[in-house]
Amino acid sequence: MRTVIFDLDGTLADTSRDLIASANYCFREMGLGDILDPVKDAAIALRGGRRMLSEGLDRLTLFDAATVDQYYPILLEAYDQDIASHTTLYPGAMDAVETLRRLGYGVGICTNKPEALAEKLLQSLGVRDVFASMVGADTLPVRKPDPEPLREAARRAGGDPALCVLIGDSDTDRNTARAAGVPSVLVTFGPAGDDMAALEPEALLHDFADLADVVGNLIGRNGNADQATA
Repeated sequence: MRTVIFDLDGTLADTSRDLIASANYCFREMGLGDILDPVKDAAIALRGGRRMLSEGLDRLTLFDAATVDQYYPILLEAYDQDIASHTTLYPGAMDAVETLRRLGYGVGICTNKPEALAEKLLQSLGVRDVFASMVGADTLPVRKPDPEPLREAARRAGGDPALCVLIGDSDTDRNTARAAGVPSVLVTFGPAGDDMAALEPEALLHDFADLADVVGNLIGRNGNADQATA
């Protein structure tokens, strides 16, 4: 089976506001107030918790690796307590996923969000059962851009890891797919969308309505596609 594996943050869902809220909670605990802006810093948010903490402290020339290590678990706990107040799925995302399923593709998720938080977020959004696999940052001993989480997500979705495509929004996703020897599709509608072309993925995605055609052109269609859409 051919599979389509999705990144989560910045690809399927805009999680930036809730992520920034968790980072700002930490900065307030430090006595620094809200440092990150939920709009201007959206792209930073989608690079992960440590990146947000590092960026905020660096702006005040207060960066210290030990402080980042100290507050990272606090950030995760704050995020866990309020994970989806402002998070939204990108327009057309789930329609595209359902279309891929009807065409016979396996669909799964490979994210660098900790597995428990990714599971909770997907449940909160009401879409967990749509995906046949979910591999998080700590599901395996390695994380993206190591190719093994992508391969495992494809296997758990019932597919051949050599016949998958990764849909993402960052150089991490591009490098993961390259390391696995499979194509990547990078979305242009996220906060860092203008930077995606420079990463030279096999395809850019401007609208989820086009995803099935893009995937078909890159990895072909499963043998049961005609039956699935009959």
